[in-house]
Amino acid sequence: MQTSPDRHEYPAHWEADVVLRDGGTARIRPITVDDAERLVSFYEQVSDESKYYRFFAPYPRLSAKDVHRFTHHDFVDRVGLAATVGGEFIATVRYDRIGTDGMPASAPADEAEVAFLVQDAHQGRGVASALLEHIGAVARERDIRRFAAEVLPANTKMIKVFMDAGYTQKRSFEDGVVRLEFDLEPTDRSLAVQRAREQRAEGRSVRRLLVPGSVAVVGTGRTPKGVGRSILDNIRDAGFTGSLYAVNKAFPEDLKELDGIPAYRSVRDIDGPVDLAVVAVPAEQVPEAVTECGEHGVQGLVVVSAGYAESGPEGRERQRELVRHARTYGMRIIGPNAFGVINTSPDVRLNASLAPVMPRPGRIGLFAQSGAIGIALLSRLQRRGGGVTGVTGVSTFVSSGNRADVSGNDVIQYWYDDPDTDVVLMYLESIGNPRKFTRLARRTAAAKPLVVVQGAGSAPQGHAVRATRLPHATVSALLRQAGVIRVDTITELVDAGLLLARQPLPTGPRVAILGNSESLGLLTYDACLSEGLRPLRPLDLTTAASAEDFHAALLRALGDDSCDAVVVTAIPAIGEATPGDAKLAEALRSAAEQVPGKPVLVVHVELGGLAEALSAAASTAPQPDTAATGTRRLRPSQQLPPPVRAQEPTPEACSRLIPAYPAAERAVRALAEAVHYAQWRREIAEPGKVPEYEDIDEKGAAGLIDAMLARGQGLTLGTEETCELLGRYGIAVRRAVPVFTPDDAAQAADTLGYPVALKATAPHLRHRADLGGVRLDLADEEQLRRAYAELTELFGKPEELRPVVQAMAPRGVDTVVRAVIDPAAGAVLSFGLAGAASQLLGDMAHRLVPVTDREAGSLIRSVRTAPLLFGWRGSTPVDTPALEELLLRVSRLVDDHPEVVAVTLEPVVVAPHGLTVLGASVRLAPPPARDDLGPRTLPVY
Repeated sequence: MQTSPDRHEYPAHWEADVVLRDGGTARIRPITVDDAERLVSFYEQVSDESKYYRFFAPYPRLSAKDVHRFTHHDFVDRVGLAATVGGEFIATVRYDRIGTDGMPASAPADEAEVAFLVQDAHQGRGVASALLEHIGAVARERDIRRFAAEVLPANTKMIKVFMDAGYTQKRSFEDGVVRLEFDLEPTDRSLAVQRAREQRAEGRSVRRLLVPGSVAVVGTGRTPKGVGRSILDNIRDAGFTGSLYAVNKAFPEDLKELDGIPAYRSVRDIDGPVDLAVVAVPAEQVPEAVTECGEHGVQGLVVVSAGYAESGPEGRERQRELVRHARTYGMRIIGPNAFGVINTSPDVRLNASLAPVMPRPGRIGLFAQSGAIGIALLSRLQRRGGGVTGVTGVSTFVSSGNRADVSGNDVIQYWYDDPDTDVVLMYLESIGNPRKFTRLARRTAAAKPLVVVQGAGSAPQGHAVRATRLPHATVSALLRQAGVIRVDTITELVDAGLLLARQPLPTGPRVAILGNSESLGLLTYDACLSEGLRPLRPLDLTTAASAEDFHAALLRALGDDSCDAVVVTAIPAIGEATPGDAKLAEALRSAAEQVPGKPVLVVHVELGGLAEALSAAASTAPQPDTAATGTRRLRPSQQLPPPVRAQEPTPEACSRLIPAYPAAERAVRALAEAVHYAQWRREIAEPGKVPEYEDIDEKGAAGLIDAMLARGQGLTLGTEETCELLGRYGIAVRRAVPVFTPDDAAQAADTLGYPVALKATAPHLRHRADLGGVRLDLADEEQLRRAYAELTELFGKPEELRPVVQAMAPRGVDTVVRAVIDPAAGAVLSFGLAGAASQLLGDMAHRLVPVTDREAGSLIRSVRTAPLLFGWRGSTPVDTPALEELLLRVSRLVDDHPEVVAVTLEPVVVAPHGLTVLGASVRLAPPPARDDLGPRTLPVY
């Protein structure tokens, strides 16, 4: 590395792993003097045409002077970056700072010339686009604001790289050369381009793991025991459509096949390409396996081996090295300590997992960090026959284990535009990057339901990610804001997923209830009320109801404009034979098909074969004998419920598959989640806007903040500074005068005007009117002096009480407004009613900043105590538009100035006309770095 005194220290933070357009990975890092041989080797592999485009003339080889110039950088005015795979260069980019005359310059010149060279074999992989993002970020860090590039007109690929980047640019043509100039400040379009590329690249990187054309299982034993051999057998028995290989370095040299599967001692010995390697060797042998896979060109790894971060510090370091090693060869990893992956598509049929039975094919994408939870989810879906009238099951399944590389974010990117997945179910023990997850979740939820069980775990072991400081409940609220259907248990996860997989979304909360049990109908009615739905009076068909009665009643309910969904309750008739179950199932399915557009759910209580009959109602395909398929015989303890090997029903049949639930509460809870999700989908169609206020002085506030931060790295502002800063954003704080004697209090009251309030502001008494530290409506000096004496007698000396006098505000509802910048989740705006009861119940609502006008309105209405603002029990409604405006102004403040890391307005008294901010505090600090605005990178280890 450079050590010369005229050069800056090597900028290690510029190093990054990136996912390229085709899903492979590359490492981007600064070029140093140690790279001379790599640079020469790289240049020799570039075609003459590409060299001509770079230097505008034939340039067959680099001179010693060229090599010196391209490897010696000061990392300020001259910077070079290289993209590497396997330690070798595949592309380079360089900038040189220039002045207005186009000659080399130093700061304060803020323009630089930039040039790329990409090895021909790697052109079209998005390498230049990734390098442009990173060299642009480096340039901004070095106070370069604009790039200039000269490109030959025939070099259309490079022109397209610049033009598609989304920056504000100018284009000119002179002396046979196209000159492009563009500002490096990110724009809405450049961020949109960057995120679209991120989605494509990360989605394709997962596709390489889930849709391989060939698989090698490394660590396959010769006997039918052990992890590697079990996975090999599972892949074979599922009917994998690609090439399958068994690999074990302990195989005899003369062994050519293992139960009909080609066998090899090393991945290197395999003649054809290998897309995916499942690594099932002891942890100490994994590095050798990774090297063999990388050198053979394997595209991705599923590492089921244990002994990594879950085993302690030594394992965490082993895990970091595993990821670095795999990325060196451009491979991504699921795992280590993974349960495996499954793809039920008939074109793939991959069961590269420890699940002994291939799950039922369907439209649900399933992600679980925990293998045990993954087993439980697969088993529940299988036991319930998909839980619906048909064969709805899993499209793809990923169990990520230690989540060292591929995470839930990556799999969401894949499912976002996967045509085989309609619903996404995720069990997340933790969310390592909440800011990115909520962004991806919001986009995905706008297209297909995303249901999440969120554990209370910490960041995954071995990850160098910033942990959120937000409470678990706050993170859950932010997920809901992003459209995530947040549930608490895996039972609720499956219940909601099965409803959403095949039923239309309800258009409102009105629920019709019909069935043959009055008691079960009333239970369902009460459950609807508990979930905030609006149930209609249950229709009791009596226990004598026939299948035809159910059919007619369901038709009437579905045709009734006063309901948005129907819950059918059914109990078995005494002595009724099982054929009646099939008849009832067909009656319900037939009615639902005749009047589409509303969701239908069935609540059945110990109804024998109804769930199975409902499943059979949508498909009449023959069920082949599983014994004829070659599936291994397993002990009962090893078996999941038997797979249904039926043909996928037609889209028309699938559209009316009816989920069946064993309890009214479970059915109604799933329906309530669907109602809330449908409402969110309708709201995002008109997302609202962030208003502009003419009286906001953004520049003046920035000047105040800079001046205050010059005094220190982090500080809580005093009263006068707080009022001045908030005033720049049109937020007025009612003046509170400190008073240390009764005479001070009387003088302050004379100045402010009676009536006044006397408050103790000591930390243990602040905002605690219930403790008696506040005296209101003091009409004259006599009352004021008496109140002062009472406070000092009860709580101590004035120095301990810190009393203040404040003019009385109009009566109203006391509320609290807060904003905080979390290093992982970003800026969060919170609202609730003031008082011990709200604090005790945790009744606060939260939104990510910036908040739109629609979100401000929903934020106010989200708290359970919101009725107090809208005239509860005959009280006068308060001025909620004024409250919404206050929330929007606070949102603008923290969004415009990330140095404002915390704001608290308490109490905010909202009256029938207007509001009054009686207390405020502001904290300033250098803002946490935002990784969502920088270039695309994979997590750092």
